[in-house]
Amino acid sequence: MTATKPVEVRAADATGIAAAARVILAGGTVAVPTETVYGLAARADDDAAVAGIYRAKGRPDFNPLIVHVPDRMAAERLGRFDARASALAAAFWPGALTIVVPRQPGAPLAAAVSAGLPTVALRCPAHPVMQAVLRKIGLPLAAPSANRSGGVSPTSAAHVAASLGNRVDLILDGGETEQGLESTIVGLRDDGSWALLRPGPITEAQIARVLAREQHAVAANPQQIEAPGQLASHYAPGKPVRLGATEARAEEFLIGFGDVAGQVTLSASGDLAEAAARLYACLHLAAAAPEPRIAVAEIPDKGIGIAINDRLRRAAA
Repeated sequence: MTATKPVEVRAADATGIAAAARVILAGGTVAVPTETVYGLAARADDDAAVAGIYRAKGRPDFNPLIVHVPDRMAAERLGRFDARASALAAAFWPGALTIVVPRQPGAPLAAAVSAGLPTVALRCPAHPVMQAVLRKIGLPLAAPSANRSGGVSPTSAAHVAASLGNRVDLILDGGETEQGLESTIVGLRDDGSWALLRPGPITEAQIARVLAREQHAVAANPQQIEAPGQLASHYAPGKPVRLGATEARAEEFLIGFGDVAGQVTLSASGDLAEAAARLYACLHLAAAAPEPRIAVAEIPDKGIGIAINDRLRRAAA
């Protein structure tokens, strides 16, 4: 029996970035670190390359992909930017905000990127490795999280290898990601209103301050998929998850926070930013533990805690 060839992992240096560019330009997929989580990148202008992302992840084809660009000028070639989109880009790009805007007519994007929607989700990442890959290639990149669809997102190259194995052509190892939660996603409506489609490192309050002179925020429709990460069951570790735990029950692996100690902790000091950065690493440890169930301590539902609780509720769904 022939052994399966392990996935190639390269350091995220100039040689590794050049290798990643060759793979992507040829239509392959590369796991690339960003400031949020590792993304599974492929050229966004090629139907077959984008299909490779869906195939590697086992991702439903009604779930759109985020398109990564090096700057706002590149974004404006793909999506229609009004004053609100420009203000958000000026405030938060490069960074952990994805902006959903109407797709430009004739934008050079594969149809599957938008999953049949008239919009496109755009982000300008801050991570130097992803920026270097984008500038080396000179093309927009579709890049959802580099894990099996519905599973726990990866915050290290080891997480990618464990989840995708040789389903990905190359992994660029840039170490642990800094923020540990996927980007915030905001949708800008034609009527001037806006909706928080996925909470993340940039809070709704921060977005509201930038859009203070614009029309009000509206609630996202839970029955309509407009952006990545909106499926009811997502970020799942493959075991039942109980939230709001104060102690472990029989056969539970406890993820602690603050005064609630566990086998691991999101933050012993109760720091929400630390908890966000450690969330997926702790879920990966819980998934690999012998206990058949997982319990998670209560997380304050404020600031970035809103985004943490969003991910935990979907993991427990």
